[in-house]
Amino acid sequence: MSAPARPAPRRGLYDDPFWDHVDRRDLRLQKCTDDGTFRYPPGPACPTCLSLDWSWEPVSGHGSVLSWVVFHRQYFPEFPPPHVVVAGELAEGPILIADLAGELPPEMSAGTPLRIRYDAATDPDGRERTIFRWEIGPA
Repeated sequence: MSAPARPAPRRGLYDDPFWDHVDRRDLRLQKCTDDGTFRYPPGPACPTCLSLDWSWEPVSGHGSVLSWVVFHRQYFPEFPPPHVVVAGELAEGPILIADLAGELPPEMSAGTPLRIRYDAATDPDGRERTIFRWEIGPA
């Protein structure tokens, strides 16, 4: 089975390190060194204390479903319907939006346990890279 095609992520000053860690299958988020708040998306200052001091720290990759949507119409060639996207809250607090790996289970509801899964993918230029998706279940 070939790696799924996925558009390359938009990268910038603050999210480049995030995607570099994902490429190594190592989920890390910015963490304020003053008050310990994890944040996503990354940025220059802590949203709770406005500190400019932070580091990239590992997170568990475990969370729970907040919400999801099933796209029954194809908007992008890389995402054939039905395409499920989940908003999951990490155990550390930030919310990540990602595809759901596998089928949508009929018993899924808010609070269903999730974990991050890494998969190989190819971008439109044919380069291999790593993507992350949510999958149902605890560790």
